[in-house]
Amino acid sequence: MRILVTGGSGFIGRLLCPELQSSGHEVVVLTRSPQKTRKKLPEGVQCYADLNSIEPCEAVINLAGAGIADKRWTEARKQVLRASRLETTQAVIEWMSTLPVPPTVMISASAVGWYGEQGNAVIDESTLPVPGFTHELCEAWEQAAQQAEALGVRVCRIRLGVVLGQGGGSLAKMLPAFKLGLGGRLGDGQQWMPWIHRQDVVRVVQFLLAHSECSGPYNTTAPEPVTNAEFTQAMGRALHKPTLLPVPSCMLSLALGEMASLLLGSARLVPRRLQEEGFQFRYATLDKALADILAA
Repeated sequence: MRILVTGGSGFIGRLLCPELQSSGHEVVVLTRSPQKTRKKLPEGVQCYADLNSIEPCEAVINLAGAGIADKRWTEARKQVLRASRLETTQAVIEWMSTLPVPPTVMISASAVGWYGEQGNAVIDESTLPVPGFTHELCEAWEQAAQQAEALGVRVCRIRLGVVLGQGGGSLAKMLPAFKLGLGGRLGDGQQWMPWIHRQDVVRVVQFLLAHSECSGPYNTTAPEPVTNAEFTQAMGRALHKPTLLPVPSCMLSLALGEMASLLLGSARLVPRRLQEEGFQFRYATLDKALADILAA
């Protein structure tokens, strides 16, 4: 299968592209910097800056989007977050519409922020969202991707939790403090923290590619969510370090402003649809996931 990937040089894409290639697929990456991206990906992955230079593909995996936790959410930053998601997605939809035969499937990233603040409620794909910036951002992103259905394309929307893996993502930001024994819960630690191992994200994408009956939203999180306090304790066990220095909510709000909701908000997600459709998680528990990542 010939597959177009947007966001191929990102944290997920850098693992996904070689996995797709090793499975026998032809991988084409849309990127603003083809030369830089080629250095991050295996030989044979094709990199283009212009959609019009790309030959028709049988599948699209849409991961492009500026990091939501990279910078404080000023109004200018919010616009960057919107544009990086919506403009790329819209451009891909328009490219699809020009093809004599459109792709058969589009797997498009979204995030658990679609649900908004949910407290202790167990969240599956039928849960109604709570309004807020993250919901509005993810909803617009998903609606843009959903336009592909009008072209006869099967659309899967993966609502990603906190992606854990070696060499990047949220864990890279947390590890220095925890390795020094300076880690601790955030706020009261009772907020639910949906997470997933990066390898399982890649496996979900491959599963959805292969199963033509799959479409719609999928909670792409491990089946055993944890609270922030439980996550903190698991990090301490994995690193054999104390975790006795909590960060008060007021300090996070002062330092991060509205973006503190990413750390203090609660979303107790379960991947109901993936499990019902037969997907098997390799890293279902946090202890197993952290042991694998930290050993690497």
